[in-house]
Amino acid sequence: MAKSGIFASSMQFLFLTVLLCSSFSVPVDAKPKSPAAFVKKTISSHSIVIFSKSYCPYCRRAKAVFKELKQVPYVVELDERDDGGSIQNALSEIVGRRTVPQVFINGKHLGGSDGILFLMRNMYNKLSNHTFSCVTIELLVADTVEAYENGELAKLLGIATTENEEL
Repeated sequence: MAKSGIFASSMQFLFLTVLLCSSFSVPVDAKPKSPAAFVKKTISSHSIVIFSKSYCPYCRRAKAVFKELKQVPYVVELDERDDGGSIQNALSEIVGRRTVPQVFINGKHLGGSDGILFLMRNMYNKLSNHTFSCVTIELLVADTVEAYENGELAKLLGIATTENEEL
């Protein structure tokens, strides 16, 4: 019985050691060390990323556009994070703008809310190749409109468009 008691104690010690070590170890690159690293890792880890603020009407519109296109972006709500200000500063250094939303598709920066333009329903129909119900979103960021007009947005999203359609 003495041997089994020692064995059981050794196993408990080993189990606790493994448990404690695994509880305190952090996998390499699990959490970026800086806000800039977080921004870069987020952009490279997701096909569509929107850096946003939950109360911002321009951010809501950008998110709604992707919803209408049946695309699910990865959204970072800066106002809901303790480090949101630091992330926004890092984002500003990376893209040269402090405004939100900032939209990235497949690592490519499409822009933010500088210069809002009207975007008509037929633009959406061209991109999404379907008819909308009652929801029509009429505003979008200028850079995203430009990406749409030159075919870049459809290409990045992998959406087929028909050529020779007038806007």
